[in-house]
Amino acid sequence: MQEFERKQLLERVEREGATVGADIPETITVQGEEIDLRTFVFEIKRRETVPAGERDRVEQAKRNLRRERVERIEAIEEGDITREEGEELAQSIIGIDRGLNALENLGPTDLEREQQAKQAADTKRWMSFLKQALGREDDASSRRGR
Repeated sequence: MQEFERKQLLERVEREGATVGADIPETITVQGEEIDLRTFVFEIKRRETVPAGERDRVEQAKRNLRRERVERIEAIEEGDITREEGEELAQSIIGIDRGLNALENLGPTDLEREQQAKQAADTKRWMSFLKQALGREDDASSRRGR
């Protein structure tokens, strides 16, 4: 493969909108193991949130996909491959990116933590309101009113 062809393939996979219109691959070999990526992603996405038992599995899948992506990029950059093999690698990288995007954009994964953050924000707003209502603002803000 010519150097300019490598650059074209790398530019294609790194392009901002590379995954637009791309499908998540049905299956993909990641770290030597074949994964039903599309089924896995749709299984996880159809739920409102990622259940506690699935979080580790999803995080591990994302790590493995990122690692596989890096390896495939390196194969394009430095590998002794043909133009056709490079095209296949580029398409597979775009498919991996599509799957990663879907997994990264899942809804809230920790409802308890989200609920605690909401309660803390509500408490902070309530305390601020009480301080204002009772006239216990800091000195700088009370001077501004004079």
